[in-house]
Amino acid sequence: MNSRSGDFQELLNGASGEGGRVGDAPALVSAPALRPDLDTHGTTVLAVKYRDGVLNVGDRRATAAMSIMFDRAEKVLALDDYTLIAISGSFARAMEIVRYLKHAFKYYARRELQEMSLDGKVSEVSRAIAGNLPMAMQGIGAFIPIVSAYDPRTNEGRIFFYDGMGARFETTEFAAAGSGSERIRGAFDYIIRTRKPFREMSLEEALQECLVLLDIAADLDAATGGFSKVLPVAKGINADGIFEVDAAQMQRIVAGIHPREDAGLATPVV
Repeated sequence: MNSRSGDFQELLNGASGEGGRVGDAPALVSAPALRPDLDTHGTTVLAVKYRDGVLNVGDRRATAAMSIMFDRAEKVLALDDYTLIAISGSFARAMEIVRYLKHAFKYYARRELQEMSLDGKVSEVSRAIAGNLPMAMQGIGAFIPIVSAYDPRTNEGRIFFYDGMGARFETTEFAAAGSGSERIRGAFDYIIRTRKPFREMSLEEALQECLVLLDIAADLDAATGGFSKVLPVAKGINADGIFEVDAAQMQRIVAGIHPREDAGLATPVV
């Protein structure tokens, strides 16, 4: 998918004196003059292992500077039948890279007549983040994903998280990204030490813990929407593939988290 000589992307790169690539896909031309508040960001996303796989939960809020742009954003997306990506940061850039990754995985499968390995997939995500670094350094288009997958070789769910330069790390229990994640990182360890590891929990137990964590993040971070207005997105992955958590199941757990609330109004503090 290389650019041909004289194409429009090459013309733009030459005119600006700058450019970049996301994997094999042309990256957007850098635009330092853009205002930061034009870049819509999404927070907060969580991924935890549970007994049969991995659960991803994300709030639905998207913000631009101090403005709430949207309260029904989709932050957990399927890259293929057994791989999920949860995004935080720039929505526009994340959507562009997600489209590239989907095409890259399909192209590989058609060319090689087999699916790309899990290591190949998470490495491709690293390359995409590294290719986005020039824009991220200018404060435009930065995003940090969490990648979840079910590994049929080991019959377990796996979670990978990244830094802004594309370094990849694998976690044995959980990962979180977005501004709200900074407020609740220690709470994950508290749950593991005082209750039990996430990987030993049922889907229902893991979902309840994630919703409580998201509620705490919303209390401490203005960019996190929580679940009081719109239910979060919750998707999981197990040996059967990707599934979405039923809204009725999530609503039942939410009602149990704040049992004293009446018609959406919290009990006043005395």
